Amino acid sequence: MQPDELELNLPPYFEIGQKVQTRKLIRNDGTFPGQDIGATLVKKGEIGYVVSIGTFLQSSYIYAVHFLETGFVVGCRRKELERVETQTDTLQIDIET
Repeated sequence: MQPDELELNLPPYFEIGQKVQTRKLIRNDGTFPGQDIGATLVKKGEIGYVVSIGTFLQSSYIYAVHFLETGFVVGCRRKELERVETQTDTLQIDIET
């Protein structure tokens, strides 16, 4: 994606139910209730699953990710996440042959 290109002009990068992990530490920017501003919400490398996809300022997708270790559901941008490849994700079995 080019810097001047709107993310919403493309389909979402992640899908609902997809296993992802964080690329960096995520802190509360004040939008997560019950936690202090600046508190760590998710550590780098934590695993979670995309539970919904929304938008932010009509320019980018926000992925609501349920992180298993903390139980938190945190809104993340694409640049904060990466796909977690599992055998079932990468292995395609042709049953009909």
